This record gives sequence, C-alpha cells and structure tokens, in this order.
Amino acid sequence: MIFERAFADAAGVLDEFRRDPMVLATLDQMADELADCFRRRGRVFSCGNGGSLTDAAHFAEEFSGRFRNDRDPLPAMAFTDPAHLTCVANDYGYEHVFSRMVDAFGHEGDILVLLTTSGRSPNLLRAAEAAKRRGVQVYGFLGKGGGELQPLCDRVVLAPGVTSDRIQELHMLALHALIEAVEARLADGA
Repeated sequence: MIFERAFADAAGVLDEFRRDPMVLATLDQMADELADCFRRRGRVFSCGNGGSLTDAAHFAEEFSGRFRNDRDPLPAMAFTDPAHLTCVANDYGYEHVFSRMVDAFGHEGDILVLLTTSGRSPNLLRAAEAAKRRGVQVYGFLGKGGGELQPLCDRVVLAPGVTSDRIQELHMLALHALIEAVEARLADGA
C-alpha cells in the first residue's frame, strides 16, 4: 500500500538523519549564530525553488510572526516577491532572481538560508556567491549529496533520501527544531 510504504520510507530517512552527529552539531551552531544575528538586529533571508521556496517562506514567517511563544518579531524575510521574481527573470534571467535580492538587502553579518534538494540550481548558486561578496553567512539545507552549492555554504544540513519529498520533509523538521532552539536561546539570553 502506498501509505504504508511512504510512512516507512519517511521513518527510515528520519532515523538516518537524526542519528547523524554532524546534523545535530551543525543545527546547534546555526541556532547559536542565528540567535546572535537577531540580537545584533541582523537579518535572516531565505529562498529556494518550488516547494523549497514555500518552506523558505514558512521558515521566515515563523520568525517575523511567532512560533511557539509570543515574542517580538524577528527580522527574517523570504525572497518570494512575485513582482521581483518575474521582473528580474524577464530582464536578467531566472538565475539572478535571488542574487539581486541579496545584493539589494544583504549586509555583513546577515544570514542567507538556501533550501534545495539538489544543490544544483543556478539561481541559488548565484545567491550564495552574492552573499559571499557581501559578507553574508550562507546556510544550506541540501539533499542528494549537496551538489555544487555545498562548498559555497558556511554551514550545511544534508538530508538523506532519494526523492525531493523526503528531503523536503527532513528540511522542514530541521527548520522547525532550529526555530525552537533559536527562540529558547533568545528567551534565556544565552
């Protein structure tokens, strides 16, 4: 049955993911750095393509809105503006839609979170390159070995799995846990 197979597959990749000590250590470092970024009033940006873009938007709104507890909004923004995306895609090419946003808004000390199941999207590669030029730290939530994007990232959470849906499910779980950890650090002042 499809449902049993899907649930078993999801449980298998989750078990592999949660047993990887690098994943937990990297998420812990990210939580410290994100909390520090917010304390300094730095900004956090996120982007991806397709389902990963909606996950990037979800991630940002949990900070600018709320996650578990009421708190002040935090400066996080997903690069989802359709007018910008279509303008830049039309005038410069789709590979520039995110790098132009990084160039417009990114400052040294900010953090850019890139979500991709392949690590090969030209627009994300260009966004990472733009971030590096501007002193913006790059986090990659990647799959399928990390692709060409992995070496451009300062921190990488690499999800196991062969299909995009399983990889995206792990990314969203990791992002939710990361948000929870950042909120706890900010609440504790740690």
